[in-house]
Amino acid sequence: MGGAGGRTRRFFPFAFRKRSGLHTRLGGWLRCRVPVPGRLEEGGEEAGAEPGRTQPPRWDFSACEESGAGARPRQRSAGSGAAGAGGGGGGAAAGTKAGESRSRPASMGRPAPRPLLLALLSLALCRGRVVRVPTGSLVRVVGNELVIPCNVSDYDGPSEQNFDWSFSSSGTDFVELASTWELGFPAQLYRERLQRGEILLRRTANDAVELHIKNVQPSDQGYYKCSTPSTDATVQGNYEDTVQVKVLADALHVSASSQPSPGLSLRLAEPFELRCAASTASQLHTHLALLWELRRGPIRRSVLSLTHEGRLRPGPGYEQRYHSGDVRLDTVGSDGYRLSVSSALSSDQGSYRCLVSEWIGEQGNWQEIQEKAVDVATVVIQPTVLRAAVVRNASVAEGKELNLTCNITTDRVDSVSPEVTWFFSVVPDSTLPGSRVLARLDRDALVHSSPHIALSHVDTRSYHLLVQDVSKENSGYYFCHVALWAPGHNGSWHKVAEAVSAPAGVDVTWLEPDYQVYLNASKVPEFSDDLTELECRIVEAKGPEASVRFTVSWYYRINWRSDDVVASELLAVMNGDWTLKYGDRSKQRAQDGDFIFSKEHTDMFSFRIQRTTEEDRGNYYCVVSAWIKQRNDSWVKSKDVFSKPVNIFWASEDSVLVVKARQLKPFFAAGNTFEMTCKVSSKNIKSPRYSVLITAEKPVGDLSSPNETKYIISLDQDSVVKLENWTDASRVDGVVLEKVQEDEFRYRMYQTQVSDAGLYRCMVTAWSPVRGSLWREAATSLSNPIQIDFQTTGPVFNASVHSNTPSVIRGDLIKLFCIITVEGTALDPDDMAFDVSWFAVHSFGLDKAPVLLSALDRKGIVNTAQRAWRSGLSLERVSMLEFLLQVHGSEDQDFGNYFCSVTPWVKSPTGSWQKEAEIYSKPVFITVKMDVLNAFKYPLLIGVGLSTIIGLLSCLIGYCSSHWCCKKEVQETRRERRRLMSMEMD
Repeated sequence: MGGAGGRTRRFFPFAFRKRSGLHTRLGGWLRCRVPVPGRLEEGGEEAGAEPGRTQPPRWDFSACEESGAGARPRQRSAGSGAAGAGGGGGGAAAGTKAGESRSRPASMGRPAPRPLLLALLSLALCRGRVVRVPTGSLVRVVGNELVIPCNVSDYDGPSEQNFDWSFSSSGTDFVELASTWELGFPAQLYRERLQRGEILLRRTANDAVELHIKNVQPSDQGYYKCSTPSTDATVQGNYEDTVQVKVLADALHVSASSQPSPGLSLRLAEPFELRCAASTASQLHTHLALLWELRRGPIRRSVLSLTHEGRLRPGPGYEQRYHSGDVRLDTVGSDGYRLSVSSALSSDQGSYRCLVSEWIGEQGNWQEIQEKAVDVATVVIQPTVLRAAVVRNASVAEGKELNLTCNITTDRVDSVSPEVTWFFSVVPDSTLPGSRVLARLDRDALVHSSPHIALSHVDTRSYHLLVQDVSKENSGYYFCHVALWAPGHNGSWHKVAEAVSAPAGVDVTWLEPDYQVYLNASKVPEFSDDLTELECRIVEAKGPEASVRFTVSWYYRINWRSDDVVASELLAVMNGDWTLKYGDRSKQRAQDGDFIFSKEHTDMFSFRIQRTTEEDRGNYYCVVSAWIKQRNDSWVKSKDVFSKPVNIFWASEDSVLVVKARQLKPFFAAGNTFEMTCKVSSKNIKSPRYSVLITAEKPVGDLSSPNETKYIISLDQDSVVKLENWTDASRVDGVVLEKVQEDEFRYRMYQTQVSDAGLYRCMVTAWSPVRGSLWREAATSLSNPIQIDFQTTGPVFNASVHSNTPSVIRGDLIKLFCIITVEGTALDPDDMAFDVSWFAVHSFGLDKAPVLLSALDRKGIVNTAQRAWRSGLSLERVSMLEFLLQVHGSEDQDFGNYFCSVTPWVKSPTGSWQKEAEIYSKPVFITVKMDVLNAFKYPLLIGVGLSTIIGLLSCLIGYCSSHWCCKKEVQETRRERRRLMSMEMD
């Protein structure tokens, strides 16, 4: 294919994937006709194909056309003919006409492509690359650098593309300028400039490049064309784009004004002006833009600028000064530009430059064609000298006047206004926070002060402070702060200098109150929980009583035998306004009322511990503070006096409590009265009172509750009797506990039974009085045991469980028999009664707690427990010694171990009933099985019925569909009978 300048266009025969999207540029549109399959010549072979070889169908895209800027000739695929020179389209294959389509012979078995499929395929494949350069024309000034970007998109092949640049002064005949791919591409005219680096190509991306021409000259004016070699499978799109470059002569002149001088020295708040001149004689219509720039070392700041559109824009940090009119930019004459600053700040110091740029507009777009700068002046801001001093230190008596003078010195003689402020501080460092303002004279000569303080202007450089009726709180350090303000534009003010004087110390002398403090213990504890009372007295007080107030602070310090220093703990402190604050040690006990702090008289304070503990032993002392009333009715602490410590201590020994139990009648039989006394003795317990609790321990052989301690009856320290766990309803009044003496108690149990056998003890607790009606537990002790053991020769009872149905099916009846046997002495059936209870453990082992099912007492009353499942329970007495438990409608949850417990009752010769020890049977395991036939009977019947109905319904639907819905007549086609040909005829 022919290219510009007679060069041959290069193509890379790579088959790459097409990119999606149909690309156009500058209104150019791609138009494609429907591709047609390649024609086949007579005999089933395509023209130009090798004899005896079948070629696949080829698609002819020679009909694809492109209109618009940058149209390029299209490349044919292999076998479609060579491309013509000069950008013409290639010819069609031999013997093929445009728009014709022949089908293959029927013997080949493939139909011709359909027109709709061919149209969709052509739409998907007719796309091409797009090469772009800047739109419009580029304008540059002689001597500047020219940069032209170029990029390509929507291409096939490798990601990195190559670019060729050509130049033409008239736009017709282009000369090779530079290439990224071929070193010998440039013409001889530009090779020297390329070697010197005046012309170079800089790749910015795989699909983008920039052409740089340094020091552009008038000869560089013309048209620049950027083209890309093809790497596409088919040649489509535009492969080149052209931009026009105009080169103008340098007609911009920028100069600095001779006024003011290049070095400008100013003071803060003084005004200054800077000027520069800028003009242009360009042949085209251009605009000028101007920027004032401030440089301070490596830092550059934009002050104020005038854009090429005639708009003023302040730089960062100058917005407020620009809107207030402090910084302005004005034009002077036809080419003068003036920067005016009405009040100089310290930040205005530095070198000022005037930057002027020339702009040209084309088709609504503006582009900068050149820029020049000139240094105008260097501005130096001289600091203002300002010093402040206060007269020497002073000492003044309380109630007198304090006079201080602040003298200032400055080198400013212009119209500046001073602002003077007097401060007071308790420390000599004026930089620390906490300084208090006493009085202030603002820049408008208005005085702001508090009562008893006056500020006056003695002369031009002196300011007088007067404090009337001084007191102790006026002792401290005084200093003055001076600031100079200069008037600015539009009534604004600027601070030009400030200074702080050295602090002057002032001491206010006065007579402190004189007094002594004594601490004594009015009540000393001898035991724990005793009352402790301390009195802190003020004696020999001298001074004015009307203006003095006394408060107290209480401290505690623990005793140590060594010489280690121990810090004191604050118990409570009273401030000058009579508010009391507790320390961490005493806060909770003071809220509970255990610690009481009070003021008994004007000269006496007391501290009371209602219940002294061993942790309270130690040293106590008080600190009395004197407070002086101030002029503003506030109180200031002036003096602290410490008392001597008082030691609170008592010898503490462990409390001892001994209890001895004694049985009055060592031998007795069932039905008699059991009597036991408990004697108590104690040591190191103050005023004790005793509470008694009678306990009973079952013997080891008792299976009902082995080693279990049972609380029977108690008597508290106020002699109130209470039944604890005595559950025998028939003998509610059968136990009695009474107080014989202060240290002796007696326990009686009437009509004893065999079940009462065990070890009996007295548990005694000693109580000490606390704060009158309250009691504190001091010690607890347990007496020696007293044993009740009955020697019986009566019958022996046993219990066993039997079941005829250990394994049942769910829903069946479970029968369990509890059989009681009697060994030994025979008894009349009327002299025996039984309490029978049934229990179950619903597990394979006995690891779970038994669950009570039902119980029948000796009076025939049945109690059945509630259960979560539906099976029922019934308990009945079958015979004198047999009890039957029945489980009706058994469930899966009814499996497990079942056993019964029996409590025999025997009638004594005296006619009373004696309760024997409770006996337990061995467990019997019951299994509940599921009835498989009944469980699956109904699901099987339902499944068979549904299957039969669905099968019949399917047959009916099939029969109806075959006879009415899908019936059609089938015509038998007549077959043509032909005789087979012989091999010779074939």
